Amino acid sequence: MFDNIFRMDDMREDAEAIPLFSIGDDELQFDDRYQEIMPVLALKNTVLFPGVVIPITVGREKSIKALQKADKGDKFIGVLTQKDVNNEEPGPEDLHAVGSVARIMKILKMPDGSTTAILQGRKRFRPAFFTQNEKILEAGIDIIEDTLPANNMEFNAMISAIRDYAKKIIDLSPQIPPEANMMLQNIRNNAFLLNFIASNMNI
Repeated sequence: MFDNIFRMDDMREDAEAIPLFSIGDDELQFDDRYQEIMPVLALKNTVLFPGVVIPITVGREKSIKALQKADKGDKFIGVLTQKDVNNEEPGPEDLHAVGSVARIMKILKMPDGSTTAILQGRKRFRPAFFTQNEKILEAGIDIIEDTLPANNMEFNAMISAIRDYAKKIIDLSPQIPPEANMMLQNIRNNAFLLNFIASNMNI
């Protein structure tokens, strides 16, 4: 947990993406307007959580085309995780039922010819349906809004305990840089704290 936060190597589509922390609480109140149907990107070994920024290097033709279509449009793309990492041609039935809408922050053409996309998770969604487009995955988007207790003592106590446990893990792990603790302390948005910790868990 947290040991890969500051490493930027080996970011292939079939490798684990590295969650990054680069936004403040004031940037987490997303009020984007999404199209009813958007391109979908299938990931193998990672889950994109709202608020989290990850770099993904894509190689599959459908994934590249989905990225290109989204980038030429409003730059939003649905991101779903595959159930089977060995499936090179995942269809709708091969993807988990909940994912995140992502904003494409940047697309980079690497020296080796591969394509890397920097994605920021925005909001959770469920695919309402998939289109019959054979060139790329496309789905209707049903947004799932987060609902957190406004004044709930038990919930706040759980958040505090989760933060303390994460700090202990960092303190007891010599391979995790001390900057990780500073990152945790700077997170004041409870929903993002949960998403950020979940994105760094090796499960």
